Amino acid sequence: MSEEMDMDEGGTVKKFMFVNRKAPYGTIYALEGLEVVLISAAFDQDVSLAFLDDGVYELVKGQNTKAVEMKNFSSTYRALEGYDIEKLYVERESLEARGLSEGDLLVDVQILSAAEMGEMMAAQDVVISF
Repeated sequence: MSEEMDMDEGGTVKKFMFVNRKAPYGTIYALEGLEVVLISAAFDQDVSLAFLDDGVYELVKGQNTKAVEMKNFSSTYRALEGYDIEKLYVERESLEARGLSEGDLLVDVQILSAAEMGEMMAAQDVVISF
């Protein structure tokens, strides 16, 4: 993966989008994805995150993980700005299908339609889905 994270031959920064589609707990995908995002940012790449399907649950306020006996890592999303990761996108249709709104989320995001999200993904150099 280190080759992908290096600047291209012209020395320009690559645009990485990490797509989060899984619920935050019950699998390792969400936490592992977040770790990869932080590593990518350390390599001074243009990093953005997209939340679709059950991935929107990763950003919901007030998560209580006691019943699933997993560490609640949702507060890490609030720290992303410190890593210059400020491009967070949520698919409108995924939010609405789950009865959620922007007010239910713990960080500021840009809400995009499915079509707009597709255009955003197409504009990236690298798209990695979790």
